[in-house]
Amino acid sequence: MSGGRGFNVLHVAEKPSVAKSVATILSRSQGLRTREGRSRYNKIFEFSYAINGRPCHMLVTSVTGHLMELEFQDRYRKWHSCDPADLFQAPVHKFVPEDKLDIKRTLEEEARRCQWLVLWLDCDREGENIAFEVVEVCTAVNPHLTIKRARFSALIDREIHEAVQRLVEPNKCFADAVDARQEIDLRIGASFTRFQTMLLRDAFVIDFGTDNLVLSYGPCQFPTLGFVVERYWEIQAHEPEEFWTINCSHKSDEGIATFNWMRGHLFDYTCAVIIYEMCVQEPIATVTTVRQQEKLKYPPYPLNTIELEKRASRYFRMSSEHTMKVAEDLYQAGFISYPRTETDSFSERTDLHAIVQEQQRHPVWGSYAQRLLEPGAELWRNPGNGGHDDKAHPPIHPTKFSSGEAGWSQDHHRLYELVVRHFLACVSQPAVGAETNVEIDIAGELFSASGRAILAVSYVQK
Repeated sequence: MSGGRGFNVLHVAEKPSVAKSVATILSRSQGLRTREGRSRYNKIFEFSYAINGRPCHMLVTSVTGHLMELEFQDRYRKWHSCDPADLFQAPVHKFVPEDKLDIKRTLEEEARRCQWLVLWLDCDREGENIAFEVVEVCTAVNPHLTIKRARFSALIDREIHEAVQRLVEPNKCFADAVDARQEIDLRIGASFTRFQTMLLRDAFVIDFGTDNLVLSYGPCQFPTLGFVVERYWEIQAHEPEEFWTINCSHKSDEGIATFNWMRGHLFDYTCAVIIYEMCVQEPIATVTTVRQQEKLKYPPYPLNTIELEKRASRYFRMSSEHTMKVAEDLYQAGFISYPRTETDSFSERTDLHAIVQEQQRHPVWGSYAQRLLEPGAELWRNPGNGGHDDKAHPPIHPTKFSSGEAGWSQDHHRLYELVVRHFLACVSQPAVGAETNVEIDIAGELFSASGRAILAVSYVQK
């Protein structure tokens, strides 16, 4: 206990940048001191604070992802030490690798003089697992620590201050689920990799180049490869076949309308030619049907990780890995909420109007945000429920206004814009259009054309 400063609280984040953001927000940059830890990348931030009215001395530091690794005991680690099948039951253990020992020493030194340990790891299963790795290291040197968990989804003032005032218990079940997955991956991957590498080396004359080259197997890697190969075989087995179709068009002062043959196409050239000649001989078209109906284009559901990756790939040709790297940057800078989430529905507690209100200053979509909040515009609509909730994070949404930050790459600008536009769209009324479908008869053959007119643009405007 530090005299006059209340009790000592050690806070541990998943990344150095998150630790810095948490410390800056909680201290409000007042009395914030920085010192070096054992690891030069994981600094320690100190300041005074009050948790639920209790004064305390805060120490904020970080890890860099997982602190521990899972491995077989030494007697099973050499390839020829056992039958590959034995790896399904061989003992395994967790340990701190060499490159993380400095972080471990920092945690041990700081934990010895603290009464509380607050875990600020990412609020997903992987983060919960890392949290319990931190707990294991810290309680080994100070078993009397009070363990608390901070739940947050965005690195913004309101979220961080609420999280530290509403600390909860960490979820051991989530951590155990990750442990189980890691063990399954290790056992399956190691056993099958050893088995197939040694089998093929003995059965075929293969130039492996070096003794270190292996034919690896992974529980995700091989099924994915199977999908790729299956699709390749389908493409290779496809035999292209010629087909013929008949289209006609009508020209007027308003433009050209193209009518498509309602048969679609024929694979018989002779039949197609005969029908075509019949239409040429009797070219008069008779309108048989005119149908008009209203069409609604509903806004998208709130944004989750998979949809973010799909849209970034479709619009910007960004890979999933690069998309998540850029999204992590935006999250750590406080501009968007946590980008790894399965949730595609907002809870009733989310202040959606406040999020829209912050975007009113933007030079491009600010005017649309203003119209959304105008009662007379009748543009607002509560977002749809996509039916998925991971109980950890809300859908991805903007958390801070930006008209373009200095130092952002083009991809940072584009991804931020995607998140904002998607959010504004999901709180908008559907776009309304009128579709007209016309069918005509030429020599007994039916053709159709359709056109659409926009009645209410809503969120589809640029």
